[in-house]
Amino acid sequence: MSAKKTSPAPTRSAKKAVAPAPATSTEAALPPDAPEQAAPAQEEALPLFSELGLSEPIQRAIDEMGYRHPTPIQAQAIPYVLMGRDVLGVAQTGTGKTASFTLPMLEILQGSRARARMPRSLILEPTRELALQVAENFVNYGKHLKLTHALLIGGESMAEQKEVLNRGVDVLIATPGRLIDLFERGGLLLTQTKLLVIDEADRMLDMGFIPDIEKIVGMLSPLRQTLFFSATMAPEIRRLADAFLSNPKEITVSRPSSVASTIETGLAIVDGADKRRALRKLLREADMQNAIVFCNRKRDVDVLCKSLIKHGFSAGALHGDLPQSVRFSTLEAFKSGALQILVCSDIAARGIDIGGLSHVFNFDLPFHAEDYVHRIGRTGRAGRTGHAYSLATPDEEGLAQAIEKLTGKPIPRIEVKGVDNLEWSDEPRPAGGRRKSRAESGSRRKSNAAPPAPAPASAAPVEEAAPAPKPSRSRSAPAMGSGRRDQGLLPAAPDHAITGFGDDIPAFMQLPRREKPVVPADE
Repeated sequence: MSAKKTSPAPTRSAKKAVAPAPATSTEAALPPDAPEQAAPAQEEALPLFSELGLSEPIQRAIDEMGYRHPTPIQAQAIPYVLMGRDVLGVAQTGTGKTASFTLPMLEILQGSRARARMPRSLILEPTRELALQVAENFVNYGKHLKLTHALLIGGESMAEQKEVLNRGVDVLIATPGRLIDLFERGGLLLTQTKLLVIDEADRMLDMGFIPDIEKIVGMLSPLRQTLFFSATMAPEIRRLADAFLSNPKEITVSRPSSVASTIETGLAIVDGADKRRALRKLLREADMQNAIVFCNRKRDVDVLCKSLIKHGFSAGALHGDLPQSVRFSTLEAFKSGALQILVCSDIAARGIDIGGLSHVFNFDLPFHAEDYVHRIGRTGRAGRTGHAYSLATPDEEGLAQAIEKLTGKPIPRIEVKGVDNLEWSDEPRPAGGRRKSRAESGSRRKSNAAPPAPAPASAAPVEEAAPAPKPSRSRSAPAMGSGRRDQGLLPAAPDHAITGFGDDIPAFMQLPRREKPVVPADE
């Protein structure tokens, strides 16, 4: 691609991290193809997994995956979970949150065995995809332990899931709806569940699962350990945390605000009507292995995906309105390489980690600058070079400035061949975040034009002394509005009274009236 880039601003010097909360964050929730490597200058300040009190089988699994240093949320949460404390963690996806509870749970659970239909621990996830990824964590980190886990999610056979539970499981990973369904059928008992994890609580709130969560918590023993994680701490989330947790250790970890030096970024400013064509140009000119394309709206995900498929690209759509089976098959096809491009929304991509992702494209600049860092942070991992390119319309300068302010450096401008490359405009962004395309702008200009002058109306009604011939009423004649008689635009009412329809009674109303037969009185 043809790219004219501005010189990036010097990278801000990294603040010195203090254990156990290092500034560097690695995504250990799911293992990428190769481990993240900490910068050599910071390695001495980072704690080691071996210092967190995990047993040899778990430590061996971590070593085999290539990890040495925990992320901040892992370093702070794991010791308190091992102590039996309730934990309230405020951490977003991309901070290694999943391993912060899976690793200590494995340590706690390895001491005893489960009984039939009585899981020893329960993890609640809002979606099937997140539940599957948590299960993958238990497989990877617990491969040297003889612990069992089960998935209780939609789209799977209820009979098979009941059969697994009947054999006894140490860890049950479930979505709220399916869990309540099975419980009400008598296939599950939660009285022996001593460890509860509520993950992505803010998303549970958005999806309307809070009543289900409250019902599930009521099924559990009050003498339990609860781990509660949320990306934000809205008042409703705080109320739930206060109700569910007992003297919790609160841990807050912000998402990184800097862009990795291994990611090449670029921003093209184009008209809204040219965005799809510009994206196709970027996709064709990129030396691309696979790519995620982000849209701000679910409806745009479908439209853009269909457009890419129409132009010969191997693409799939992922957003929250799709059936679970479709989301699962699309994600698996993308991971396996059967699909090269995944078009998705931020919510659908939450918690999804794709190892070795080569490109990220922002079809829309995100409304929140932090989402930009998270989106493009999916590429350029494990020392690989990543590429992240964004499209913007001339009225989105404010969104770009917020991103550049957060990251501390400008996004280099690039030019896309075959489309008009524009500059920022002084026109404010429309309310609600919706942009005007060329067609809309043109139609708006047309609608602002002066309307054609109306035909002159007669100055006075026709005199009764010399009435004009009354025209016959036809269906094509426009109906007169109310109040027109007062303006003298309707003929005056006739002097004689008209009963009903007058002489113009419709034929269907002229049928003879059916009289009721008169029944003679009994004599």
